[in-house]
Amino acid sequence: MNITVFSAYPFERPYLVAAAQQHYTLQFAHEALNLATAEQAAGSVAVAIFVNDDASAPVLERLWALGVRYLLVRSAGHDNVDLPAAHRLGLRVATVPHYSPFAIAEHALALMLALNRHLRQADAQVRRADFRLDNLVGFDLHGKTVGIIGCGTIGGTLARLLHGFGCRLLGYDVQPDAELTRRYDLEYVPLDTLCELSDVVSLHAPLTPATRHLLDARQLARLKPGAMLINTGRGALLDTAAALAALDSGQLGYLGLDVYEFEKGLFFNDHSQQPLQDELLRQLLARPNVLVTGHQGFLTRDALTNIAATSLETLGCWLAGQPAPNELLPAPVEAAQLAAC
Repeated sequence: MNITVFSAYPFERPYLVAAAQQHYTLQFAHEALNLATAEQAAGSVAVAIFVNDDASAPVLERLWALGVRYLLVRSAGHDNVDLPAAHRLGLRVATVPHYSPFAIAEHALALMLALNRHLRQADAQVRRADFRLDNLVGFDLHGKTVGIIGCGTIGGTLARLLHGFGCRLLGYDVQPDAELTRRYDLEYVPLDTLCELSDVVSLHAPLTPATRHLLDARQLARLKPGAMLINTGRGALLDTAAALAALDSGQLGYLGLDVYEFEKGLFFNDHSQQPLQDELLRQLLARPNVLVTGHQGFLTRDALTNIAATSLETLGCWLAGQPAPNELLPAPVEAAQLAAC
């Protein structure tokens, strides 16, 4: 049984090979999936894709014509997949929704602490024997108000971590979870209120048409002057140009990004031998109060093990005629009709 793995990076290949356990033949394609590279899936019944692969309708139609019947998304988010097109074709799709919420939540917390305590600047200074502390003053995270936008598995895990730091927690989500309020005193508030009251805001919502640029110039203007913003969700949740303007004005005091609005074709690859072509990112990287990592929040041994195992276990369920709990099923007709109203 052949599986073509697109965007197959060296860091994850050993985990996928171990999960396959000689039950599947893995064909690794370093290139991202798109209409031009889809031909590499010829002879495979399944393809495994990553966050920046193109699973739009034309690509899915080509995969179907090549004989692909299963699409394994090696992430929790699936905004790059045209689900209606997949379901229309009969292509079965699954994600890995719970591979390791701790990996992402801990990375968000690491960005908060690194920005707050100026660790990038401190490391650079010490390496040149400059031990002054004048420009490294931070703040106690304890007692601060942190707003979590998107309180699902990852956002809820971050709430758990921040509760241990003694933070006041605010949450914004279309489906409030009363358990987070009971266990961690998280208070659900409207988005405007969360922005106005939070010292730190952390983004963990899925990317949908409704959440694109959820934090735009209007919402950024509501932040406390000098507030910190962290995004480990999806790049386009944040209007990056508006964030740069807010940094320039001082409205935004710190910005930590593990995802970037225009990361497709840039992140996960080595571009060090040529000048950075993305002017917006170049300007962000030039600021000492900005910390950018290249979409590595998921990158732990635990998460990579779970992603590989869950993806191939899902395929095994389908091939055995069994349901997979992480399959993305078509919306019921009634719900789809209501959503269209």
